[in-house]
Amino acid sequence: MHTVSRNAIPALTTEQMRAVDRAMVEDLHIELVQMMENAGRTLAELAITRFSPTSVTVLAGPGGNGGGGLVAARHLANRGCQVQAVLSAPDRLTPVPAHQADILTRMGVTIASRPSTADLVIDALIGYSLRGDPAGPAAELISWANDHAAPVLALDTPSGLDLTTGAAGTPAVWATVTLTLALPKVGLLDAPSAGELYLADISVPPLVYQRMGIAVPELFRQSSLLRIDPSAPSGPLVQR
Repeated sequence: MHTVSRNAIPALTTEQMRAVDRAMVEDLHIELVQMMENAGRTLAELAITRFSPTSVTVLAGPGGNGGGGLVAARHLANRGCQVQAVLSAPDRLTPVPAHQADILTRMGVTIASRPSTADLVIDALIGYSLRGDPAGPAAELISWANDHAAPVLALDTPSGLDLTTGAAGTPAVWATVTLTLALPKVGLLDAPSAGELYLADISVPPLVYQRMGIAVPELFRQSSLLRIDPSAPSGPLVQR
């Protein structure tokens, strides 16, 4: 696993990450489904290499974050894990996550109304679009994840964490590991609830950052998955 110091790479605010996503789709026509596939496949890879689970419960919200979790569910099922997905808002799925849920149904992967015990919980409930404290079924699933004995792997952010300020809402997931996407977000770097921090390549072209005036090194030259190490020296990537 390659590592990179947190001091060697820039961190984004939520507004900057929205601008990155917007540029990907509107300027370059790299569609959400492509970014989601990259995120979910890498999330599944990290789940296997870090936790070696036999069973996985994926908690998925109705937006892009949930869609990435559902992609991971597909890849984990393909790799022999017993997988169930729980949707926080099944009636409000946006089109691309709905497509991912349809694939899981056609594969015979369980989409349950309530979570059950598993070796690993994947938190894909709420991404960087969080506004205010989580509520309703999402809040209930966050509380279940925190009370469950299994480790939690969060996608992009632990649900309930403000990615700009680093403040945890009520409730908020306390993750064992967080896989953030493209670049780390400023609120993650010092958040105790994020746990171990990893970074996934979702294929953002350097041109996007150049147009935003953000200098980014060639992070993913050797691997699409990196560990962000707060103790690693700044400068080039460090291989372990």
